[in-house]
Amino acid sequence: MTFRGCARRASAGLVLGVTVATAAHAAPDLKPGTYKIDISHTYAHFRIHHMGLSTMHGRMDARKGTIRIGADPADSSVTMIFDPASVDTGDDSRDEHLRKMDGFFHVEEYPSITFKSTQVTFDGPDHSAAKVTGKLTLHGVTRPVTLDVDHIACKVNPLEQSKYTCGFNAETEISRSAFGMDAYPKLVGDQVHLSFEVEANKPVDSGQ
Repeated sequence: MTFRGCARRASAGLVLGVTVATAAHAAPDLKPGTYKIDISHTYAHFRIHHMGLSTMHGRMDARKGTIRIGADPADSSVTMIFDPASVDTGDDSRDEHLRKMDGFFHVEEYPSITFKSTQVTFDGPDHSAAKVTGKLTLHGVTRPVTLDVDHIACKVNPLEQSKYTCGFNAETEISRSAFGMDAYPKLVGDQVHLSFEVEANKPVDSGQ
């Protein structure tokens, strides 16, 4: 995404979040355990059409989250919470409008955006991609979404070798009006593309 927020805080690579699988069934670098989301390297990005003329980009910060990699893929899970008050589209007045208006984020009434997984299905023999189904709660409305996850990779963190780190990105599309975010339907598109860049850590020698 290209906007001021990215320049201010560079992303390392929503959900908004996803989960990975097992040592027995997955690639050797994936280790079972409970991973804590690294909020300094986890972001939700979005893009949406503006008047049918251009595409507006934005981002927001992760507040917290946990990924559990199970010994069985069916036991893997994720919980992610994002902060809509951190929305950044590169224009201060627009961002303030998005935060306050009920037809947009209305952060005083709805201070969090959450994703909780319900199922994880891995693609391909190397388990480097997955589809993660879950429930997204946005603007006080909860609906099912499916994240397409790819570029799953894990290793000992080269900056903090006491940590084992997994990273990936995920994408999905939603209808904003389905979540009650229906302001300016003639000016702002209804379909929103969401993408998430995620890093999560666990101690190198920890198990479940």
